Amino acid sequence: MFTRTVTALALVALSAVGTSAQVPTQNAPAQTPSTKGVVLKGRAPVSNDILKVTLPRAQQADLVNGVHLIVLEDHRVPQISIRLDIRGAGGYFDPADMPGVATVVAAMLSEGTKTRTSQQIAEQLETLAASVNINSDMAFESTGVTASCLVDNLDQVLDLAADILLNPSFPEQELARYKLRTKAMLMQQRANPGALANEMFSRLVYGGHPAGRTLTAANVDTITRDALVAFHAARYAPDHAVIGVVGDTTLKEIKAKLDTKLAAWTKKGLAKPDVADPEAISAGKVSLVDRANSVQTNLIVGTQAIPRTSSDYDVLSVTNAIIGGGPTGRLFLNLREEKGYTYGAYSRMSTPRYRGDWGASTQVRTDVTEPALTEILKEVARLRDERIPDKEFQDKKRSLVANFALSLETPSAILGNYVTSWAYGMPADYWDKYPERIMAITQDQIQAAARKYFDSTRLQIVAVGDGKKIGEGLKKFGTLDIYDTDGKLVGGR
Repeated sequence: MFTRTVTALALVALSAVGTSAQVPTQNAPAQTPSTKGVVLKGRAPVSNDILKVTLPRAQQADLVNGVHLIVLEDHRVPQISIRLDIRGAGGYFDPADMPGVATVVAAMLSEGTKTRTSQQIAEQLETLAASVNINSDMAFESTGVTASCLVDNLDQVLDLAADILLNPSFPEQELARYKLRTKAMLMQQRANPGALANEMFSRLVYGGHPAGRTLTAANVDTITRDALVAFHAARYAPDHAVIGVVGDTTLKEIKAKLDTKLAAWTKKGLAKPDVADPEAISAGKVSLVDRANSVQTNLIVGTQAIPRTSSDYDVLSVTNAIIGGGPTGRLFLNLREEKGYTYGAYSRMSTPRYRGDWGASTQVRTDVTEPALTEILKEVARLRDERIPDKEFQDKKRSLVANFALSLETPSAILGNYVTSWAYGMPADYWDKYPERIMAITQDQIQAAARKYFDSTRLQIVAVGDGKKIGEGLKKFGTLDIYDTDGKLVGGR
């Protein structure tokens, strides 16, 4: 899904260990330099051999409390990074009558414990040159906790992180401040056309599913300290959690420390958290968020796609890269390089444990809204209707494999791959065989995937812009629903 909800980020940031294992997402770059005028001489050395990859092996064990531990040793520098994913503690499991609780719990964890104030926590982390971050989201299954420090300070940082995790006090005064800050931020978001477009797209693609919800000021007002305490007590359990560690340590050493520091964190006997797919989209729709006097239009065209465990994941990844993957993607080459409608046009897909989404997005001048939308739909149709030329296809696959190889230069990325593998029950050699799988994909498979997932009758079109100037043009693409900037339906055809 596009980023559209408030993500709790407990302060003190230095570094994090990759992204949450639950929502692998292919994000579009924010902005990419033009390739116009660049002369391609075709003299770059190209090997047709399939890249052979053998990842350094992570070591795995279970803590005494059942948490799965994955350790990747890296003794080059005396640092260590730790990532904890608590499955079942994300916003997906918010109480139906109180959306946003998980997000607020995560944000409030470092605002005070039974023995430390918020200020003391911040000062200790600064003194130790360490970081502890907690993040959650209304669409997430899990809440993630990350910590990073020098090895010499590991014991003290683990003490502090365990205190934050297990003994939050959720002080009323800090909660009141958090609510004020959050409501001010939510008001600002209503003025952001990108946020409005993402919010509407999620609403259309996910409907009443948790991934379609948005945090509102009214939601924030209903959240009480008692609700935070209850959610933390019920959901912050080690039963289905995983800890990934990368750095200057060994499995034996870090396991002993974690067993000691987390001894008080015991199993609750919770069933494995389950999720459900959103209801299938029955028909495409054109939705306009009328933002008077906008000088540009934010466009998103997309639909529901696949869960991370789908057998179509690799094929759809390549498909997505072809149409919207960076400056060599078809959308960029068409809308920016050829037509000059925009600074950038990309696509991305979100693949959580439930059926996620795929979408193409761009921002264009108001006066080219209609032709830009026509070109986006034309590129989607090309995937369905035309066989991809051999050179473009092979170049794109080689690019994906090369980027994968580059990502393996950072131990944190490798660890992230192992955490993802464990979370989704993938084979032990899943990443070793990634290049081979990507290079084996055929043009027929891409075309079949595009026809299956990018059916024109299921595409959702979202436009945020000046309704007086773009409304009539949008009607040419289907039945039009018009919303105000608060998301209220105010008209249509």
